[in-house]
Amino acid sequence: MAKVFYDEAPCKSVLNRVQGMWFKWSVNPYRGCVHSCHYCFARRFHAQLDLNPSDDFTSIIVVKTNAPDVIRLELSRPSWQREHVTIGTATDPYQPIEGKYRLTRGILEALRDYRTPTSLITKGTMIVRDADVLASLNRRAGATVCFSVTTLDKTLWERLEPGTPPPRQRLRARKRLVDAGVNAGVLMAPVVPNITDTYENMEEVAREAAAHGAQFFGAAPLRLQGGTKVHFMDWLDVTYPHLSRHYRQMYPGAYAPDRYHGQIESLTAALQQRYGFEGSRDEGIVQRANAGKQLQMAM
Repeated sequence: MAKVFYDEAPCKSVLNRVQGMWFKWSVNPYRGCVHSCHYCFARRFHAQLDLNPSDDFTSIIVVKTNAPDVIRLELSRPSWQREHVTIGTATDPYQPIEGKYRLTRGILEALRDYRTPTSLITKGTMIVRDADVLASLNRRAGATVCFSVTTLDKTLWERLEPGTPPPRQRLRARKRLVDAGVNAGVLMAPVVPNITDTYENMEEVAREAAAHGAQFFGAAPLRLQGGTKVHFMDWLDVTYPHLSRHYRQMYPGAYAPDRYHGQIESLTAALQQRYGFEGSRDEGIVQRANAGKQLQMAM
């Protein structure tokens, strides 16, 4: 694995306005991610820094060192209406370096103090460290944690997400959060065509999510934009060369065909019904997971 360089870069603003989503604001304490998921949609954002979406994305991590202080200033403004803020739309807020900088925890404490409802997306099990602040935030304004789990198959996990905590550890971490009083569930985001979209794979994730007390379950197909598409196709050519032609036909643009989206939505609904997620899931979070073509994340 390449040596990771952490670029400490104070920021002027942390809250980012989001267009076309059910939430209006996002926060990302880091840019780049050592989790190294080959399908990560955030890879394309590294091009904005004149960095490449492959090795640079996983080895050059921008650290917004003053993010907790900046967001407190932004939340203290009289104009702030306590609108929903989502954390982790362009990086994992609980990648390992969070253990040193504690930026995500500082941001959560600010959101709690200013009674701002929050959702958070992660593959990081370090989040259990912050169960206390998440629980207090949930009581004061509302907090929901989404654990991204694409597969429980060891071989697929190691190929697709080589730098992430094992999926079953994520499920156990999610249970600890629920036990502490935090809304938490599982998203299969993304579902990777012809790799993780089998009924057996999706059913296993849904079944184990339910067994670990997940409060919701959702899924959304892979999308390939900009640098993400370049990196993923290069990886596919090496790892699954027999799928290369199929993918190039399936993804002339960023999104899978409508028919495929419909198939995944139908399968997800069936699994939600089978494992008792209907009526108990967080509707806003599942809306995010199922947004499909309308899913437009912002830095």
